[in-house]
Amino acid sequence: MDFRLLRYFVAVAEELHLARAAERLGIEQSAVSRAMRDLENQLGVQLFDRSTRLTRLTWAGQVFLGECRRVQATVEQAVKSAKAAAQGYQGSLRIAICDSLAQPRIATLLARSREDEPELEIRVFELPFAQQIKMLHNDLLDIGFALSNAVHDGLVAEPVWTDPLSVIVPARHPLLAHVQVPLAEALKFPLVLCHPESGSGCRHQIQTMLQDASTPLKLVDEVTSLGVMLTLVGAGYGIGFAIASQVQTLQRPDISIRPLAGIPPTLSTYLLRRQGEPSEPMKRFIERVKDEAAPVDDEPVL
Repeated sequence: MDFRLLRYFVAVAEELHLARAAERLGIEQSAVSRAMRDLENQLGVQLFDRSTRLTRLTWAGQVFLGECRRVQATVEQAVKSAKAAAQGYQGSLRIAICDSLAQPRIATLLARSREDEPELEIRVFELPFAQQIKMLHNDLLDIGFALSNAVHDGLVAEPVWTDPLSVIVPARHPLLAHVQVPLAEALKFPLVLCHPESGSGCRHQIQTMLQDASTPLKLVDEVTSLGVMLTLVGAGYGIGFAIASQVQTLQRPDISIRPLAGIPPTLSTYLLRRQGEPSEPMKRFIERVKDEAAPVDDEPVL
C-alpha cells in the first residue's frame, strides 16, 4: 500500500473536511477525494460515512486511524534513527507499558535515564500485552513491561519487581471500617475484575490469589482496562483489586484504597524483550530496572 494514502487518510480523518485536509497537505481537493476512494477500494471497507453533509468516520475508519497513526510514528522513528546513525549516534529505546502497571516506578526509571543519559532518546507507548508481543517480534519495540510472562519463542520475560495488591472500593463502603481488609471480608461483595481474554496477566495473577479463598466469588463485571475498573468501582458496581501506587496517582475522589490484611498477595511485573544480546542502551536501562526492583512499601490510604 502506498504510504502516501495513509498520510492523506490521517489528514482527512483528523480534519473531517476535504478542503481543510487538502490545504493541510498542500494538494488539490480533488486529489484527496480520489485518494480516499482508492484507499477504500484497496481495503474493501467504507472508512467515511457520507450519508450526511458532514464527513464522519465509520467504526472501521476509527480503527484504521489508530493503526495509521502507529505506522506514521514507526516511520518517523525509523527516519530519526537513520539520521542519528548517519551521525554516529545509535542511542534510542522504544518502551511499552501495559495499562495495569504501577507507572510511578516507570516514571522513576525514565527520570533516572534522562539524568544519566540525556542524549538517549526514549519513546514510551501504552500497549496491551498482545500488542507488545507482536511489536517485539516485528522489531518495532525494544522493551515491554507487562503483568504476564506468557511469551512466545524468540522472546524472554524476566521478573523485575512485585507490588502488593490492595482493595479498591467506592468512596463510601462498609469495607472502609477496616484499616486492613481481610480477604474473606472483601469477597463478600461483588467484584469487578480484569477480563481473562485481555491478555494483560492481571486476571491470571489475581485469580490465583482468589483460588486460595474458600468464599465463592460474586463476579459482577469483567473489564479490559484499569480505567474502566475504577469507573465501575467508583459508581458502586463492586470492588476491585489493584496496585495501590498506580491508583493513588489518579487521585480519584470516588474511590478509596485499603491494604489487604496479613501478608498481602502481590502482582509480578515482567520485562519483555527479544532473545539475544541486548544493545548497549538496553543493557544500561535493564541495570536501572534491577536497581529499581528493590522492595517499596505501599503506605495505606486512609
